Amino acid sequence: MPIAVDIDVMLARRKMSVGELADRVGITPANLAVLKNGRAKAVRFATLAALCEALECQPGDLLRWEAEDPAEG
Repeated sequence: MPIAVDIDVMLARRKMSVGELADRVGITPANLAVLKNGRAKAVRFATLAALCEALECQPGDLLRWEAEDPAEG
C-alpha cells in the first residue's frame, strides 16, 4: 500500500504504550493496532486529530506516501 503509517515511530519517540495511546484517543487497542499496522482502509479525521493531539504531532508525522514497487505489483 502506498500510504505508510508511522504511529509506532511516534509511540517510541513519546515513550508511550499502545494501551496508553488508545485510552487517550478513545479507541480500543485492537483498533489502534489495525491503524498502526497499516491494515485500516480508512481513518476518520476526528481519530487522526485525536492521535495528533495525544502524540503532540502533525498528521504528516503519522502518515506518509511511498511509491509502490512495480516488482511487488
